[in-house]
Parts: sequence; C-alpha cells; structure tokens
Amino acid sequence: MITPSSSNSLAARILALALLAYTSAPAGANWLGKDKQPIPDWGLQAAKTHTPDYAKDAPAVILFDEYVETVDAEGRAVERERRVKRVLKPQGRGDVTCNVEFDVDEKINYFRVWTIAADEKQYQAQDTDFIEEGDTGIPIMLSTRKARIAHPPAVDVGATIVCESEKLLQPYLEENVWQIQHGIPVVFQALEVDLPPGRAHTQAWHQYKPVQPVEVAPNHWRWEIKDTPALILRDVRSAPEWEALASRMSVQWGDAAVDGTDNQWRAIGQWVTTLEAGRPDPSPEITAQVQALIAGAPDFYTKLSRITESIQKNIRYFIVERGIGGFQANHAADIFRNKYGDCKDKTTLLISMLQVAGIHAFYVPVDDRRGIVDPDDPSMFGNHMITAIEIPPDVQDPRLKAIVKARDGKRYLIFDPTNERTAVGNLPSYLQGGYGILSAGASSQVIALPILAPDANGTEMTGKFTLQPEGALTGSVDTAHSGPGGADLRMMLKYTDEKERREYWEKVVAESLPGAVLDSFQFVQPDALDKPLEFHYKLTVAQYAHQAGPLLLVRPRVLGSHALPFDDKPRIYPIDLNATGRWRDTFDIALPPGYIVDETPDPVDLDLGFASYRSSVSAKGNTLHYEREYLVRQVQIPAAKSADFHRLENAILADEKGAAVIKRQ
Repeated sequence: MITPSSSNSLAARILALALLAYTSAPAGANWLGKDKQPIPDWGLQAAKTHTPDYAKDAPAVILFDEYVETVDAEGRAVERERRVKRVLKPQGRGDVTCNVEFDVDEKINYFRVWTIAADEKQYQAQDTDFIEEGDTGIPIMLSTRKARIAHPPAVDVGATIVCESEKLLQPYLEENVWQIQHGIPVVFQALEVDLPPGRAHTQAWHQYKPVQPVEVAPNHWRWEIKDTPALILRDVRSAPEWEALASRMSVQWGDAAVDGTDNQWRAIGQWVTTLEAGRPDPSPEITAQVQALIAGAPDFYTKLSRITESIQKNIRYFIVERGIGGFQANHAADIFRNKYGDCKDKTTLLISMLQVAGIHAFYVPVDDRRGIVDPDDPSMFGNHMITAIEIPPDVQDPRLKAIVKARDGKRYLIFDPTNERTAVGNLPSYLQGGYGILSAGASSQVIALPILAPDANGTEMTGKFTLQPEGALTGSVDTAHSGPGGADLRMMLKYTDEKERREYWEKVVAESLPGAVLDSFQFVQPDALDKPLEFHYKLTVAQYAHQAGPLLLVRPRVLGSHALPFDDKPRIYPIDLNATGRWRDTFDIALPPGYIVDETPDPVDLDLGFASYRSSVSAKGNTLHYEREYLVRQVQIPAAKSADFHRLENAILADEKGAAVIKRQ
C-alpha cells in the first residue's frame, strides 16, 4: 500500500538494501520449532499457486497480495497486508522484500515473515532477521519515517516468501492508494475497505479500467484483480515516469468521499486549506522585511521578483518531517527566523510575504514528476508543494509566463519557491504539463500546470574556430542559457568549486569532441534570475578533421547534441521530450590557407508540429558556416506519433554526423 507520498524516497532504498541482503540459507538457519508460529493456511494455499506462463521470464512473481482497511467511526484505519511472492531467477531475490513503512503517528501491530524453500522446508524470520531503515535517502532530510525490513533465510530460486503485517495508519489521512502494478507480475490481488455504518467511500482509477467492488458484508467492500503484467521501462527510450504509467486506485472515506470528480478535488483542496490555516500569518519581522523589499517597486513584477528572490536566496532548503509534518507546514514566523524549510515551508513563507504586499497566493500540492497527479484520480498522492499567485486583472506583463486560469476566470501565476534559480514568471520543466491542486478553500480545484512557449527556455551558442592543415581545431565558444536550462546551470555553479566545474564541462565537451582540452572558461552569472547565464570558453582538439587522400572531412556541427534516445521498436507508451525550448547554434570554422569548401551536407527543414529542426551549411569565403535551430513546443507526445518522433531524431542524428568536404585550391 502506498499512502500519499511522503515516503517515495524510502521505497527505492528498500529494494537496493534487499538486493544486498538476500542470500541462500546458511547451515543452521532458523526453522519452525516449538516456539514458532506455523505458516497460516492462507499462505500455504497461495504458495500452491502455479507460476503462470506469462511470468516465467520475470525474476520473481507476486502470487497473492491482499490488503484489508478496517476504518473506525472517526475515520482512522487499521491496515492488514498479506503477500506471497516467489523467486524465479537469482536476480529476483531483491523483488521479494517484505517491509512495513511507518511513522510516529502509526503503529505496527505485528509483522511476520516465513519462507518455503525450494526443497519445501519451512522457515520463519526471527528478531535478528528484521532491521529498521530510516528515511535517509536524501542527505538534507531529517524524517521520522522508517521501514521495518525482513531478511528471511533460504531466499533462493524456487523459494516462496509469505509476509503478513498489520499497522495502525495515520489519524489525519482518510484515503489510501492501492498500487496495482509493480515491476514484477501479480497473479492475484485484492483490496477490502471495511467501513462503519453510514460512512461513504469513493474510488478513482489511474491507468486501469475501473473494477466494481463486491459488498462482502454491510459497508465492507472488496475489489479483486487477476493477472496484472509487470511494468518495465528499462529499455523504453524517452519514457514518461514509471508511476505515471503504473496502474493504481485511490480510495477516499473522509470528506473527499463525495459524488463527482470536481467535488472530490474541491474537498481535498479544502482539507489542505484547513490544515495550513494560520500558518502563513505574517509576523512583525516578516512585515518589516517585505515593506523594505517592495519600497519603490515600480510594478507588480518587481514586487514579486524582490520577494521571491529573497526566499530563493535566503531560505535554505532543509526538510524536517515528523508525522503530520510531512503534510503540514511550520509557521511562517519560525521559517523566517530559522532561515530554512522544505517545499511547503517555502510556500508558506512566500504566501505570508505576498500577503503583506497585498497579493493573494495559495498552496498547490503537486508531484515533481510529470504525469503522477492524474486529474481523473482525486488523491493527495504527490511529493511536492508549490504556489499559485493571483494576478490582478489589470496586470498584463509578458514576463509572467507561467499563468493558468481557474474556473472562475481568475488568473494564477504558478511558481516553485523551492527551485532557487528559476525566476518568478517562469516554471521548471519538470512541472510543465503536469497537474496540481489549487487549494483555495471553496474554490479549490485541480489545475493543469502550464506548458511554456519555446522562447521561455533555451540556449544561444556561438562558436568561432580555426582549422589547421594537419586537422587540429582551436576556437572559442560563447553561450547564453535562459529559462529552466539556465537555472540548472546556476544550481551547478552553486554546489561546485572551480575544479569540479572544469571537470564537469570537460565531460560535456568530450561528448562532442573526444580528446578536447579546455583552455579556459568563465561563467558570467547576473544577479537577476530572469537574465541569461553566460558561459565563455576556449578549447583545442588535436585531431578534428579527417584526411581522405587530398581531401579533408570536417563536421560542421562542432558541439552539442539535441538527439533524444530512441529505437524502432513498436511504441505503446507516450514519448517524453523533457522540455519545451528553443536552441540555436552558429559555428564558423576558418579553413587553412589554400583550402576551399568542395561539398556540404544538405540542409534540413523539418516541422512536425510538436517540434521542428532546421540546419544549413554554407561557405562564406574561407569560412565554413553552420547554423541550426531546434524548437520543441510540447513536453510529451502520444505513442501514435512515434513515427514522426523517429523521423525527427533520424534527421537530427544525420545532420549532427554530416561532414563537409574541403580541398586545396
């Protein structure tokens, strides 16, 4: 079971830890004795399940997975899970982990694990086979969330693992998320929700055709699903996020258990509004700071940028989560005084400071992975918090690009205060094209996050080079990086020193020019975040041109690649293009004395709607001139356009590899 995801970082580490810990049973391993509990009948029966043919190539298979949520009159649930897995290949040992995640507001009532070895011997995990792993996957996170992980003996090919646990869930969340699809196949799975009399429930499905439950007892509902294939994206090029494609179902039994998707989203937004009520109230210190910041500001944008940049520069990103603190922010006064906070804390302080300036702003729960929040699946499932800033009707400023319109006609600027280097008005690429919950009390609703025009992001690269008769190339490169791309570079500069930056850029250059030497480099970072970041460097390549008898072959495209990973396999999943943007390259190569251009690659002019690519090569006197423009208008395209995507990528690759022929006069 996955609860609204304050625990996403924990799941990946559980698998990694399990891969190291699972080994075959040593001599003298634990076995069922007089003080041990026998494997329950449901586990023995599930273990008899034949491995289906469709799972035989998988490393492991889930034979049985059942959750029962028993909800009391106050809406708090006890969750029981029963799971049976089988190891099919050596690498499948890590796929049969038994674990229970919990926080300070939750309690594990019991957790038992058994192994039925390949030779039919039965073992039970003992106290020494269990460990607890803290949520330390992110270095700047302090969290009370943990996982209890079992490492039972005799886990080898052919072994079957039986897990059973029960825990008391958080008192403040009245929903749960049933993860239907996994990285290995599932033969049978079920979910039960046992509700007290009179309490309603709703269900919403993501990437799965809805299944109607059976009422097995009064207000006790059961869903069953059989033969769910694994979702494996390992070899899928340019794929969306795994959890955007994996099937799941959200169950609500609290205030959001109402008719209508819009009403459910509104109820969730109202819950967030109530949870954070009073948190953004400004203190006298916040008020004084804001008044000083906006003094003399000539327009709305200047007010915004002064406030947002003060948070981006002065409030350090640091997570301290304890129980409900994974959802509820600290008070603005404490965040301002301590000068640190997580995403919801930074949003809280921003809302507080904007309030002093007379600007309304609201919480927007999101996920920083595009496609996770589904407008058809009302849920708090997500991992991030950003801000919606109300734009007055009379403000029409082209610098405010990331604007959405709510159902009542109000305009909101979407801004991520956690992103320290993206200017207000712009939006990080990872948020574009996703969805969020505008938490504005009775006006709460799910909103589509904007996809910005290409001019909001990109790079201008200009290179001037000199080619020597023996094939060496020297030159200088000037780049200007704007939008999210420039923000990423600013973050790299913040967390690296001179040596690390040189090493980083040498690797970048080497992708296009193996053996290149970076002679010098300089970053020019303006104070204003909405100004392009400049990067100037000089380089030398000992052997750039290739001799072909009396001719020299020269690649006009000296640096950079816009090609995305792709293959010609049939496509069933959407194609993620990462980001919208406009990238322009202009390269001039001065030829050696006595040489002229004899032949150039054909120009490219391809516009497929979602993206376009244009390039040309020409001779200007003693100079080989190359220029191109790559423009992306969408962040994701459907699988039906895979042929066009292949066409685009083939054109880019052919152009990037194309060679001009030069010869002596």
